[in-house]
Amino acid sequence: MTILRTVLASLALVFVLGSGGGRAEEGRATQPLTIVSAEGSHDFQVEFAADDKARARGLMFRKRMAPDHGMLFDFGRAQPVAMWMKNTFIPLDMLFIASDGRVVQIHRNARPHDLTPIRAMIPVRAVLELKGGITAELGIRAGDRVRHPLFKAPD
Repeated sequence: MTILRTVLASLALVFVLGSGGGRAEEGRATQPLTIVSAEGSHDFQVEFAADDKARARGLMFRKRMAPDHGMLFDFGRAQPVAMWMKNTFIPLDMLFIASDGRVVQIHRNARPHDLTPIRAMIPVRAVLELKGGITAELGIRAGDRVRHPLFKAPD
């Protein structure tokens, strides 16, 4: 896989694959996801992007998103990941997540339409995109845990 393909596949924001949960504002299927932080547990409904097409589309062209909604990008295995904000109209917080569900890095308030790659500092399994500013508001930090069937429980 070329670097360009990796960047393009990992950039962006989604469609939905997945089961369970409710419906996003625009009628897309969602799944429950919880972030456990020192401040408590925070529940979200997320769309699930697990293939190249869904990851490439991501949250592009969305004009709004509820504070308890987001998108979870699954890359299948831990790997270098870069995201961007092409055609994305709302600020986003990006949580880079290890295979065990640990948040290893947060990029807060990514700027709409910015083409600058936002890179994970270490290989990650997934990226969770939430409404910009919500991680600061809820006290979510690196080291917090994400509960979702994608992540195996820590030993």
